[in-house]
Amino acid sequence: MHHWSLPSFSFRFWPIWRRNFLVWKKLAVASVLGNIAEPLITLIAFGYGLGSLLKHIDGVPYIHYLASGSICMSVMMAASFEALYSAFSRMHVQKTWDALMNAPLALDDVVLAEMLWAATKSMFSGVAILGVMFALSIGLHVQTILVLPILFLVGMTFASLGLVFNALAKGYDFFTYYFTLVLTPMVFVSGVYYPTAQLPQWLQQIAQWLPLGAAVQLVRPLVLGDWPSSPLRDLFILAFYCIAGFYLASVLTRRRLLK
Repeated sequence: MHHWSLPSFSFRFWPIWRRNFLVWKKLAVASVLGNIAEPLITLIAFGYGLGSLLKHIDGVPYIHYLASGSICMSVMMAASFEALYSAFSRMHVQKTWDALMNAPLALDDVVLAEMLWAATKSMFSGVAILGVMFALSIGLHVQTILVLPILFLVGMTFASLGLVFNALAKGYDFFTYYFTLVLTPMVFVSGVYYPTAQLPQWLQQIAQWLPLGAAVQLVRPLVLGDWPSSPLRDLFILAFYCIAGFYLASVLTRRRLLK
């Protein structure tokens, strides 16, 4: 197969996904708690701390505003960690991918399984945070049901992007650049903590085409009992990053492992 060929899909990804799930089950509680700890602390500290000073944003209680953005950030981070650190361990350190390739599997099956597993694991974190939000009487609307498939798409998107950097990494330290130079700035310009209208005009233009910004624009109105203003555009942005990221991840992974 040529490195630049389109990925070939089959149901052979399923045993790989299931293998990752069975391994995760052994430490499921600690894993979920670890993934939701930071966004939960952020929600409580900023929601009640800063929320005591900043009561409302656009007529919405600040803790509700923050929660609807934090759940997107949590899914982004959980998918990214799994597609970077965990996938890199299986690929490079533990040599799990090498063992899998001795079975009747294609490398595309392995990459697809890793992407879907990272998205699934991020959903566990998203659902856990959604449960905390419900306990705080946030998001108790019929529209919130639609948040779940959107969060899975968000997880797929950032898992695909993470696998691109996984294919390029020589060691764990490489991922620091991605988190510091890509994900962290994206959090601060995508409307998680405050409206993007507070940003300079040029930065607003960039922010509206970022995947996290699209995710927040879709999820926040639903959590608040409203409807997104431009759902097709935001879904297109997420789908574009997901498809382009997965294709590039497939190409780079082939170049790395199929020499």
